[in-house]
Amino acid sequence: MKVLIVEDETVAYENLVDILSETDALIEVVGNTESIIQTVQWLKTNPAPDLIFMDIHLSDGSAFSIFEKMQVEIPIIFTTAYDEYAIEAFKVNSIDYLLKPIKTEEIKRALTKFGKWTHSDIAQYLARVGQLTLVPKYKDKILIPFKDKLLPIDLPDISCFYTTDKHTCIYMKDGCSYPYSKTLEQISVSLDPAQFMRANKQFIIARNSVKNITVWFDNRLLITLDTETPERIYISKNKAAEFKSWMINE
Repeated sequence: MKVLIVEDETVAYENLVDILSETDALIEVVGNTESIIQTVQWLKTNPAPDLIFMDIHLSDGSAFSIFEKMQVEIPIIFTTAYDEYAIEAFKVNSIDYLLKPIKTEEIKRALTKFGKWTHSDIAQYLARVGQLTLVPKYKDKILIPFKDKLLPIDLPDISCFYTTDKHTCIYMKDGCSYPYSKTLEQISVSLDPAQFMRANKQFIIARNSVKNITVWFDNRLLITLDTETPERIYISKNKAAEFKSWMINE
């Protein structure tokens, strides 16, 4: 069985690959895409896999946007770290809907269910999946515990979220910074992907805070924001095209 994994978190991707390998040695992971743009391009230029494991929340938006850009005729098992997406459409007559961290027994259950499906079952499922759209509600304000207060912060006033050593900070346009208890993974799901982007493992940056983009010697991009950051912000060579499209809102 050939499998495509649509997942933008390295740890989650590696965990899924390990579980699939342990579950069935004949499963071959033929690709890994990390965004809507990459997934659409991959599906258009590669032979169709037998099955897709697809994270719902990707770096550039909801995975359901893929169905608006092309017709997907491959069975999909959805994954996510957030049960807010656990709507009835996934539970009724779908292959499966897996919450992270994914466990081996859950993968076995999903693959067993998939193995029992007929061509007719798959065709009916794909017809329903293609009609799914999800319009998430993004936050416009967050509350930050600070000393003995809760500070209401407007998202347009935030330049970036930064994490290191399991500690997260919010950096504001006015130069202030505040500790924040959530991880970047938890934060990103509530942000509008048109306005905020996961630049790398350390940063989520605001689109309207980007003041300068420098092409680095190895084709990485060096990003300068409208506030001072604790370290330089680099966009990898592989993510540079996606970042450019995001900046001009393509």
